[in-house]
Amino acid sequence: MSPGRDLLTSTTRGRFRDLLAGSSYGRISAAFQDEGFAPNPESSWDDGSVRRTRTQQYLEAVDWTDPNHVVRALRVFARLMDDYDGQYTELVLRALRRDGCRIDDDGSLILPLAQLPRIALDGLRDPAAILDNLDRIHRAIDDDPAQAVGSAKELIESTAKTVLLERGEPVSEKATIAALISQAQMALNLHPSSATPGPDGSDAVKKILGSVMTVAIGVAELRSRGYGTGYGAAGSRVGLHSRHAHLAVNAAVTWCRLMLDTLSDLKAPWRSQSSTTTN
Repeated sequence: MSPGRDLLTSTTRGRFRDLLAGSSYGRISAAFQDEGFAPNPESSWDDGSVRRTRTQQYLEAVDWTDPNHVVRALRVFARLMDDYDGQYTELVLRALRRDGCRIDDDGSLILPLAQLPRIALDGLRDPAAILDNLDRIHRAIDDDPAQAVGSAKELIESTAKTVLLERGEPVSEKATIAALISQAQMALNLHPSSATPGPDGSDAVKKILGSVMTVAIGVAELRSRGYGTGYGAAGSRVGLHSRHAHLAVNAAVTWCRLMLDTLSDLKAPWRSQSSTTTN
């Protein structure tokens, strides 16, 4: 495998592998072989299912950091999923969208050249709302900027509430988005007013944290002024284009990634403070 980031997550690959328990050994092998893939002879993965095991052997032969490999693998995915009704493939398709793939009307799977930064959701008790918003963003960002802006705001709100719930803090349904953003950053010692040791407490980082907070609030304000779904627009959204959607989405993802990375960081300052408070 070459260095770099996997273009399809292990979660997506696992869901595809699980789906193929209902396929046949021969069809699985033919689909991969027609795209030039051979099974990994050194694979040790085996869960007792011949079909899933065979699929995993082929998946391990794909360089998931190589766009050319992934494009060929996506053709395998589309070919084999065509054997199933939509109710069976929906989980795989949702996972593919979260990874940045586009699904054409003819069922083709397209890997975009530019992808959003991936947000780590491991360890969250209930990431459903965040996943749903990411799914909406991926489907809308190029074709429906208003939906993308609206979903970017909702992604921020869902992330703030998730952080507060994970930290055991109350979440008021009447709180403004600005209040939720501020409360969530306070909960993780990421508020510019927090007294935090190390680089998180430096003037430079505090400036960044204040700016990131302002940016997140700006996304919410863009939506509330009628440029995003969720608020009725007085007229057509004149001048709203894909570049505005990318601006809002990238801003939202930056804030959310900061929050969730800090939440999962075992050495983050909020953990030592929490331990001191508990003791």
